[in-house]
Amino acid sequence: MDDAVRLVCFPSRMNDAICLITGANAGIGLETARALAARGATVVMAGRDPKKVEGAVCQVGGSAASGNVEPLVCNLASMRSIEAAASEFRARHTKLDLLINNAGLFLSDRIVTEDGFESTIAINHLGHFLLTHLLSDRILGSGNARVVNVSSNAHYSAKGIDVDDVHAGKRRYSGVRAYAESKLANVLFTRALARRWSGRGVTVNAVHPGVVNTRIAADGDARGVIKLLWDIGRPFMLSPADGAKTSLYVATSDEGGAVTGRYFVKSAQRRPSRYALDNALAERLWEASERAVGFERSHG
Repeated sequence: MDDAVRLVCFPSRMNDAICLITGANAGIGLETARALAARGATVVMAGRDPKKVEGAVCQVGGSAASGNVEPLVCNLASMRSIEAAASEFRARHTKLDLLINNAGLFLSDRIVTEDGFESTIAINHLGHFLLTHLLSDRILGSGNARVVNVSSNAHYSAKGIDVDDVHAGKRRYSGVRAYAESKLANVLFTRALARRWSGRGVTVNAVHPGVVNTRIAADGDARGVIKLLWDIGRPFMLSPADGAKTSLYVATSDEGGAVTGRYFVKSAQRRPSRYALDNALAERLWEASERAVGFERSHG
């Protein structure tokens, strides 16, 4: 994307910044929250399990000398939960300076959510799509804001997305394929949103955190060869703190506030896959996503 954007600057201290992180109770999200709170930001830590979120808030609140840390229950597999979370956030805060759509999972089997969505695309893409829309006025109203979408280099293996069958109901389900396509969806959403919000004081970028030793597979239902490979590879994976570095770079650096619609790996811009650069596919996915979450939901 070549559109010029207004530099979105955050100072080294972020005492006035309001940040929201999904999947913040563990792994990369927890470390990201810890780092932002240490800079003085008010950090809203979102997760689906109330007890785990409260525990994470205690961890971060107890380790940060300054900054407020707040819990927010948000189950990205439930449109009702997302709407409730957005409503609660809006009641607490009049702006949102930094949204990090971090939560994600991998599933071996096709599991359908209460809304009838395939869970991988629901949690990794549609839930964040809806949450971002429901908080759009808080983001755009902040004056200088950033949206960081945590994707993955797994998106390079996706050969496009069948927007007419994003829930994999018409074909044999593959967890690897579903995950790769959901990560491609993250980049397509990033670029489509960046185009829509260009020149409005918001940058929107996607990141690959690296192969990180988190519970992304264990929190899903990974098993068999996938689980075996994951367990074997754990000693060679990045720590969650290292995995958070690129998200934090894009969230706080001058570069992260100067470009939009880009993809970052190891805190540097990288060209995403050719499918991720397909603007027509991004628009078809956008329209399919709006239909899935309900136009009245995302604009109500």
